[in-house]
Amino acid sequence: MYKHILVSTDGSKLSGKAIRTAVKLADATGAKVTGVYVMAPWVAAAYGEGVMYAPALSPKRYKEITEREARKALAAVEIEARTGGVPYATTMLTADNPWEGIIHAAKAKKCDLIVMASHGRRGLAGLILGSETTKVLTHSKIPVLVCR
Repeated sequence: MYKHILVSTDGSKLSGKAIRTAVKLADATGAKVTGVYVMAPWVAAAYGEGVMYAPALSPKRYKEITEREARKALAAVEIEARTGGVPYATTMLTADNPWEGIIHAAKAKKCDLIVMASHGRRGLAGLILGSETTKVLTHSKIPVLVCR
């Protein structure tokens, strides 16, 4: 069945459900789990005329903050996998688009399933905010299990 399951997390409560599902499935199939957290790249702040100046984060400080958030989110994968007795690894990476990072990580780690959560946004909210899950489903050649 499955040998290596990638589970993406953004640290949300909903992604916790995806993590639990991935670990249970890994336990049932004898697979290992890799948790992935995709960070947005640092972008220099640009200020136009008439905009109040606020000190921007340095690239170093931005990296510290995002990596701390990534470690916090990935800790949930570690705890769940250890509790479930499932072999695991975690990885964090930077990508312009989270969906591209998720697919890249799944390919690089030779995963045969991607597990992720969906917030289920519809209508205008779905259009404006987009759906990383939909983009992964659309572009991935690896099967995707969506948790809601």
